[in-house]
Amino acid sequence: MTVVHVAPKGRGAHRTLTAALAAAPAGAVVRIAPGSYEESLRLTRRVTLEPEAGSGSVELRSPGGPALTVTAPGCVLTGLVLRGADPAEVLVRVADAAGLTLADCELSGGRVEVTGSASGASAVANTALGLDDDLSAELSDPVDGGGVLLLRRTRLGSVRNTALHLTGDARARVEDTLIHEVEGIGAVLSGSAVLLAEGLRIEETSGSALRARGNGRLLAADCVLTGVGRNGVLVQDAAEALLDACRIERPAGSGVQVSHQAGAELTDCRINGAGGNGVTADEAARLTARGCRVTEPGGHAVLATGAATVTLADSEFDRTGATALHLGGQAHARVTGCRVRGTGDHGLAAAERARAEVADSSLDGFVVCGVHVEGEARAVLDAVRVTGGETGVRLRSTAEEPSELRDCWVAGQRRSGVEVGVESSAALAGTRVAEVGGAGVAVDTGGRLRMAGGTVAGAMGSGLVLERGAAAEVRAVRIEDCQKNGILAGEAVTGTFDHCDLSRSAFPALHIGKGADVRFRGCRVFDCGQDVGLSDGAQPVFEDCAAVRVRTAVLPALADRTGAPPPGPLTPVSSDRPDAPAAEGAPAAGAADLWQQGEPEPEPETLEDLLAELDELVGLDGVKRDVSGMVKLMQTVRLREQAGLPAPPLSRHLVFAGNPGTGKTTVARLYGRLLKALGLLTRGHLVEVDRSALVGEYVGHTGPKTTEAFHRARGGVLFIDEAYALVPAGAANDFGTEAIATLVKLMEDHRDEVVVIAAGYPDDMSRFVTSNPGLSSRFTRTLLFADYTSAELVSIVEHHAQRHQYELTADAHRALTSYVERIPRNAQFGNGRTARQLFQRMTERQALRVAELVSPDSAQLIQLDEQDLQ
Repeated sequence: MTVVHVAPKGRGAHRTLTAALAAAPAGAVVRIAPGSYEESLRLTRRVTLEPEAGSGSVELRSPGGPALTVTAPGCVLTGLVLRGADPAEVLVRVADAAGLTLADCELSGGRVEVTGSASGASAVANTALGLDDDLSAELSDPVDGGGVLLLRRTRLGSVRNTALHLTGDARARVEDTLIHEVEGIGAVLSGSAVLLAEGLRIEETSGSALRARGNGRLLAADCVLTGVGRNGVLVQDAAEALLDACRIERPAGSGVQVSHQAGAELTDCRINGAGGNGVTADEAARLTARGCRVTEPGGHAVLATGAATVTLADSEFDRTGATALHLGGQAHARVTGCRVRGTGDHGLAAAERARAEVADSSLDGFVVCGVHVEGEARAVLDAVRVTGGETGVRLRSTAEEPSELRDCWVAGQRRSGVEVGVESSAALAGTRVAEVGGAGVAVDTGGRLRMAGGTVAGAMGSGLVLERGAAAEVRAVRIEDCQKNGILAGEAVTGTFDHCDLSRSAFPALHIGKGADVRFRGCRVFDCGQDVGLSDGAQPVFEDCAAVRVRTAVLPALADRTGAPPPGPLTPVSSDRPDAPAAEGAPAAGAADLWQQGEPEPEPETLEDLLAELDELVGLDGVKRDVSGMVKLMQTVRLREQAGLPAPPLSRHLVFAGNPGTGKTTVARLYGRLLKALGLLTRGHLVEVDRSALVGEYVGHTGPKTTEAFHRARGGVLFIDEAYALVPAGAANDFGTEAIATLVKLMEDHRDEVVVIAAGYPDDMSRFVTSNPGLSSRFTRTLLFADYTSAELVSIVEHHAQRHQYELTADAHRALTSYVERIPRNAQFGNGRTARQLFQRMTERQALRVAELVSPDSAQLIQLDEQDLQ
């Protein structure tokens, strides 16, 4: 082995590295004395450069251009420091068919670039992540292909644009190396380049940490990516990425984004605190994640759109800002053995024409739905556990094939366990729904249900609710311990119920609505006050059915049964329970939300009572006059219609302009009830939404979201809070304009079914109304909600006190008046909300004061004194 020396002085040593390289034969070792050398080197033969005094003792500074250019295979640099002149330019370049090893080096002020032939095919494209087949053989001998780079225990930083760039059929292997402080992307590979990384750390990049393009191949194991300004890993075009045991911490964008026709496979990876989505796959991308965990992304844990294909296995998705697993477009997801916990919206959502297949997984701690399916999407759930949230599974898809639940468990929801939407269909097999706050399974107008096996137990509403015109085929289902009806079949429902058992329902076990064409075969009712309740004109058919331990029974007792009772109408039988009359086992069609069905319809509210309730509201004198005047106008319109006279043009839609806490929502709710009392609305309920409930997150998502919210308000009032947010100031291309256009069309198509109230700050509402000609022609009346005066705020506090059985002393009243007059009327002032919070704080302080008394009397328990107001 030939050794060539470089030193500033001394006999037998070259004074420059350039001179030493010119004299060194192939295979020589160039040993360099400590110091700083300002040169641009070009390695044209296989040589090794190493410091004489150990790592870090030799610095090579570029006078301009690359500090090092390698055109020969098998070159090695060990323990050197390389400094570039321009962080946006090349510091080290490895040419096509050349090879370089950098070990224990420090590089800064420029990128490392490895080039190759654009048409070349990588010889290591199939190299395994185990990295057992070292690249050293290719580095030591001439190669037929692109440049080859091996980085070991090296630091690369202070770079602009890209730190490591592989092009053509270049190849690089990186071990235990740090890339940091990059104004751009950490590493980019394009063409058919291959990057094998093990123990790579990338920190503080303004762009993505790793980007694979073209037909590039990225293979990474035990890598850590932190402080990333965009995506952790970006895979595009037809590139492929394989990540094993990697960790991506708090990227500003997605942890991993896969686009176009690219593919990515993640195994045992961790993605934490992504500002965007944990993982994103769009267009025709393919993504597989096994044994991974995505925690606290600001958006979705997994977002798949376009025609992306996603496979998730044995992974966890925790505390997501939005829906955990969101599918749109024609995306297809297969989910097995996964766990979703704590989401800001749904556990799983499938929209448009997406498909979801979920097996042996659990969804828990979501805010709205465990599974939400809309558009023409379809979901198949097999042995899935859905617990908590508002609704367990909500199916609002019009796909030809029904969504399916097989051997699933749905429990602990505040509303319904399973909801099947308008004209939607579902098939349930062996599924258990338990301990929900509303209906166990609810089927909306025109929906279709097939249900075989399984149980509905402990529902606070009815076990199975079928809205007007729904169709059902139910077989071998047990329904027990429901607080309302076991089965509630509404008006014009069709269906068959075979060999079902119903027990211990608080209302009649079966309630059949008018015109329902339903047949019960081999069904049994146990331990109820009443077995069957009928609406007027209901004519169910019972074959071989029986009642067991039922106080008031229409069906024959089990011991007396000799056959089916004759088909045809049954006589309504009054229950001996005063709270469950037989003919009132269900409300009239559309009288309440599905999850409330089974409750007897309340007495209709009178117009006089509602106007009196309006008059009792504190303040709002102008609003009260406007609403009372509109009621009189609408009464006249009704009288003209009843007399056969044409109705004058009348817009019922309103703009409520006022600051927060001025009673806009309260009046909107009362307005809907007034219109119901007038016969102008069928339900009069209020559906409150804001921009987030109407505007989607990607193209094609907004229209369905707006439509879904509008249809929930049919028969009542759609209240859009902060409506001006749909037209952000200065935003020309915003999805909010699509929501407004959809809203205008729906208001025209359902002009007599929904009243829309747009609410917000007075100064901003004109921007909303004038944003679309259809809005300005429909919103012709604005009600101004003025801020409450100090006296009115005191009255609101006193009103809360009366409702909760408290009394203010005279001293407390004087102190409260003085306190309220001193409250600043700034942006934090909440009007009625401020008064409510003030009352709450007074009761909290009173509770602490009373707790210190010995045996306080009733007067002390209800008295709010001056000392309770600090």
